[in-house]
Amino acid sequence: MSASRINSLGARIDRTKKVSFSFNGRSYAGFAGDTLASALLAAGESVLSHSWKYHRPRGIITSGIEEPSALVQLESGKNTIPNAKMPEVELYEGLQSEAVNAWPNALSRALSINRNFSFLFPAGFYYKTFMWPAKAWMFYERFIRKAGGLGAAPEVEDTARYIHQNTHCDVLVAGGGVAGLAAALAAGRSGARVILAELQCTLGGTAHRLQGTIDGMPAVDWVKKAEAELANLPTVKILKRSVVFGYHDHNFLTIRESLTDHLPLADRKGFRERLWRVRAKQVVLATGAHERPMVFGNNDLPNIMLSSALADYAQLYGVLVGKKIALLTNNDTAYGDALTLKAAGASVTVVDVRAGHSVVGGLAQKAHDAGIEVLRGYVPVQADGGAMVTSVTVVQQVGDKANGQRKTLSVDAVGMSGGWNPAIHLYSHSGGKALWSDALECFKPGASMPNQYSVGACNATGTLNHTMAEASHAGSAAATQAGFAAAEARYTVVEPSNEAIVPFWIAETGEKVSRRAKAFVDWQNDVGAADIELAIREGFESIEHIKRYTAMGFGTDQGKLGNINGMALAARAMGKTIPQVGTTTFRPNYVPISFGLFAGLERGELFDPERKTSAHAHHVAAGSPFEDVGQWKRPWFFPKAGEDMHAAVNREVLAVRSSVGIMDASTLGKIDIQGPDAAKLLNWLYTNPWLKLEVGKARYGLMLDENGMVFDDGVTVRLAEDRFLMTTTTGGAARVLTWMERWVQTEWPEMKVYMTTVTDQWSTFAVVGPKSRAVVEKVCQDVDLSAAAFPFMSYREGTVAGVKARIMRISFSGELSFEVNVPSSAGAHVWKALMTAGEAFNITPYGTESMHVLRGEKGYIIVGQDTDGSITPYDLGMGGMVSKTKDFLGRRSLTRSHTNSANRKQLVGLLTDDAQTVLPEGAQLTALAQIHAPTVANPVPMIGHVTSSYFSPTLGRSIAMAVVRDGQQKMGQKVYAALVDGRHVAATITSPVFYDPEGKHHHD
Repeated sequence: MSASRINSLGARIDRTKKVSFSFNGRSYAGFAGDTLASALLAAGESVLSHSWKYHRPRGIITSGIEEPSALVQLESGKNTIPNAKMPEVELYEGLQSEAVNAWPNALSRALSINRNFSFLFPAGFYYKTFMWPAKAWMFYERFIRKAGGLGAAPEVEDTARYIHQNTHCDVLVAGGGVAGLAAALAAGRSGARVILAELQCTLGGTAHRLQGTIDGMPAVDWVKKAEAELANLPTVKILKRSVVFGYHDHNFLTIRESLTDHLPLADRKGFRERLWRVRAKQVVLATGAHERPMVFGNNDLPNIMLSSALADYAQLYGVLVGKKIALLTNNDTAYGDALTLKAAGASVTVVDVRAGHSVVGGLAQKAHDAGIEVLRGYVPVQADGGAMVTSVTVVQQVGDKANGQRKTLSVDAVGMSGGWNPAIHLYSHSGGKALWSDALECFKPGASMPNQYSVGACNATGTLNHTMAEASHAGSAAATQAGFAAAEARYTVVEPSNEAIVPFWIAETGEKVSRRAKAFVDWQNDVGAADIELAIREGFESIEHIKRYTAMGFGTDQGKLGNINGMALAARAMGKTIPQVGTTTFRPNYVPISFGLFAGLERGELFDPERKTSAHAHHVAAGSPFEDVGQWKRPWFFPKAGEDMHAAVNREVLAVRSSVGIMDASTLGKIDIQGPDAAKLLNWLYTNPWLKLEVGKARYGLMLDENGMVFDDGVTVRLAEDRFLMTTTTGGAARVLTWMERWVQTEWPEMKVYMTTVTDQWSTFAVVGPKSRAVVEKVCQDVDLSAAAFPFMSYREGTVAGVKARIMRISFSGELSFEVNVPSSAGAHVWKALMTAGEAFNITPYGTESMHVLRGEKGYIIVGQDTDGSITPYDLGMGGMVSKTKDFLGRRSLTRSHTNSANRKQLVGLLTDDAQTVLPEGAQLTALAQIHAPTVANPVPMIGHVTSSYFSPTLGRSIAMAVVRDGQQKMGQKVYAALVDGRHVAATITSPVFYDPEGKHHHD
């Protein structure tokens, strides 16, 4: 328990406001402004968790989002959050937290024995152990999952609310440090719409650690001035507690804004988090950099932290982690941290791996003058201790070997500063390729992607002067590119000089890494230097394979802390350079994101909204159950008292065939297409010709994808010379509209054509059957409905039940049919009027199940049921619909050898030998010879499958449609349907048209 509060520092805490909280069941107190990490450190806690694999004691390593070890489970029940990072958890009254990786309990070290058997748990051990006997895995798993792993997933519903917000801006600045502020100022002063997103609750980033002045002010004072100016600019929006976690195509970025997690549970009102979906004209990345730890023996002991973290806890929270501190470094930033810690009352020794015995100029000189001991040319080899570090051994570097003088420093805290890794994650998300810099010993952004700038530490810009100039230039250039008159600001920066960084990856003692104390690269996944070398010895040389074999960079850390060290050690082991090894892939999300944020309001009843037709209430009153088709509630069937589904469907089908039925077809997709090139577009989309279709006429069309496979079908009506109304399958409406927009926007932008969905605007009722004309005539007196005046596949406008309507002679049943289209606001009224008009003919409402039977009897296809993305028009027997004279989407694919090959699956009809047996849809079909040949090996080859299958009350027997290899050449042959109960049902291949093959009825 070496850490303590100091009175001289603590910029973020309010000592007048105490905050009570609990950790592992014990009560603690901190101050407003504390994080959970700083409050526990101030309470003297050093061991806060155990490592994943070896259960070694672990403490806090960082002060930011890259924290790999200090993970907690926050709260319980509906409020629980697993794997929260202590440095990121803002303290609030009543906060409850539990350590993860703490089985059987938070304070137990029972599994710490694992460290004594680490040779049994090398990289990839989970691929090699617990594999025998196979049946015992379920037993092993219970204990493995308790002993390892991270936090527990919530077991009850999260009742918090999340919101999505879409917005546009001229310039998005990711990061609110001095670079982000300078860029936002330059852009905001021009009048450009600027969004500045900062992860922390305060702006400024690392300004408190900068050893220099901006325009004569300390950096923290300049930050306050800049923030005040930005707050007064009307076109600038500042988002705090907001992280840009994903950078997608065309400058589309996603931001998580945390709204209430920093508040006590009782005070959390409204939304917990907001997902900003931002389309930015220009993007400035100012995401900073992560300090790199150093690899040496036992570098995971509690109170071994990043050098910057030790300084942060002192400066921001008034917590001095140790009294005797050693800072291990290969660059100058640790000297600034040493000055901070010295001023806070610690005894500090800086161990600088860079050679040379004298300290000349810059921060090193300033630290030397302040009485800080500096050891030059020494490298860390091993730390020692138990519940916390007690000493660190360093060895003098002689040439390229660490075999000189050995010193053991007595310490109670160690800081590591192995260099800085630019946070290039967002740059990489956007498609940018990182470049290795030998001078700076890091990967940095290469060529900028379009409309993008990287500035400051995330661009590996090493000095404050260059950072301010670079950021101001980027902000003004971004605003200028967005169309605003912007000017760069000129800043006067005074800062100490810097000595060049020297690479340090691991001490070259001549001893094998596997023989030394554990030297960790990835703290979260217990990956050490020896594990990387083992992976390479076992043949894994790709960095992506090494990552997966060792688990380096997995989990919530995602390699922010250790991956560069891991790549360097892999390069060392393989005798390659770091650029030759390369980086692992950076993918969204930059930080862990809750599922609730992605779901937003689309959860529970709103997850998949129900769409109801205008006549829905009438269907409910009629007792219809509903079938979900897409998001639509469609009437399934309309049972009368005592009827099951089969009886109701049989009655409905026979009513349509003998008298009249009515179906609510409002859910069919309807797309209004207008413009001089409307006919030209349809001519490209459909396989048959459309240019000469007359106004007032309708035509059935097949739409193919680029592979020549059936994509959708439907009837389209020409309303005017430059206007069409296209119908699509219910579930395919959005897909077809997107498909059309894609081609118009990307391939044919010169076309003057416009499309919009009108599915919801029109209600459609199909009045079907021999008496349908008589029914519609009762409510429509201004349209001649006779066959001569109103032929099949034509369209008329008139009035139905006093409502302006579009009436179409289209049939999906094979019977005389009139589709009545009226504005949805009048749909319920018109449905009632049609039902009343049909009472004299015993009009029968029917649902989707009867619709399927009716169309099945006629052999009409449903795309997605009788097709599966591998069916061409020729396979369906619809080759006559494929134009021989015009081009269309998918035509060239129809000439491919595979598409034209023999043995393709083709649509056929099936009649079972037992007329009462209805085949299950999806049943696999085999040939007769294969069923009875005893020498045929299992599994028996399948020649097709059933796509649609019904009992036809019209025919008094079962019918089915199927796709069978060379089926159109096998008419009259037998096939067998293999059922799950082991039976093989015999059926005869026939035409798929079972009823009225001449098509007489729908022309009546």
